[in-house]
Amino acid sequence: MKTRITKIRKSDCVFFGIILILAALIFAMQIMTGSKNAAYVIVRVDGELTASYDLTVDQEISLNGGTNILLIEGGKASMIEADCPDKLCVRQRAISRERESIICLPNKVVVEVAGSSGSMDEPEDKSELDAVTN
Repeated sequence: MKTRITKIRKSDCVFFGIILILAALIFAMQIMTGSKNAAYVIVRVDGELTASYDLTVDQEISLNGGTNILLIEGGKASMIEADCPDKLCVRQRAISRERESIICLPNKVVVEVAGSSGSMDEPEDKSELDAVTN
């Protein structure tokens, strides 16, 4: 029984190097495009906008009739308590950049960081159709 040894060629190393560099560039671009000066978190319960809170004001907020507790401290928002069975929302890291979110599926709570406007209006470019259905 012969064993066949496959050698890594120079072109394979170059290919893997290019892939790693592209992945690092994409990751860096995502980090840089997130706004660092986001000022508000917007809370949606069951898909409906319910409240907007200033990230510069330290506070503890009861959401969805007390099922979730949101802590805003030091310009970051984190879910510190939830009555859902898996508590995945509590384990998520604190959010502070635009478009970051904390989601509690069992309680249908979404907390999302918004830009400096803090507007509770729906985005203007939102249509009834998504990209799949056109």
